[in-house]
Amino acid sequence: MQSHELLREVFQECSPKRVAAELGLSLSMIYKWAEPGDPAAGSGSTNPLDRIDALIRCSNDPRLVQWISQRAGGFFIRNPKTTNPHPSYLIPATNEIVQEFADLLAVVAAAAADNQITNKESQQIRARWEELKSVTETFVACCEGGNFRPLKENEIGNPKPEGRSPNTDGGNQKRLPNEPAPHGKAGGPKR
Repeated sequence: MQSHELLREVFQECSPKRVAAELGLSLSMIYKWAEPGDPAAGSGSTNPLDRIDALIRCSNDPRLVQWISQRAGGFFIRNPKTTNPHPSYLIPATNEIVQEFADLLAVVAAAAADNQITNKESQQIRARWEELKSVTETFVACCEGGNFRPLKENEIGNPKPEGRSPNTDGGNQKRLPNEPAPHGKAGGPKR
């Protein structure tokens, strides 16, 4: 979909008059945003979406999209490039998502153990949540493309520890599989 087509649809729900008033621009300028650009015919105008697209392309900085996504109440995760299908990586990829979710729950449980969550703990929770979203989005995109090679390549280039436990460094302290967490920490042995 072209940006002017999207704006045309948006303006069916949100009055162009209201947009013009809110942005301090003329109504004719707002209407031009919803037209295809044709300098020879004098129609259309470079709209804000085209300008944002150009800014993202020239800067190649994902923080711009992340900022816009946060302002809209969401988040941005880049789609992985998928080529060369290789479904044998499905099980390790699935296990990674389960492990990331378990890590998030462990950080949440450790933070909530004293019935309060500090600013530092909320940052740790956010970091684990962002990691889980990223791993899951990569997995879903690979599922859609029928290609799990990017997951395998990521595993080779950036091996994950077999087990992690929550701690004050953001939940990345290494431990052996099935090793109990330190006494009094989430995930430790039940007494």
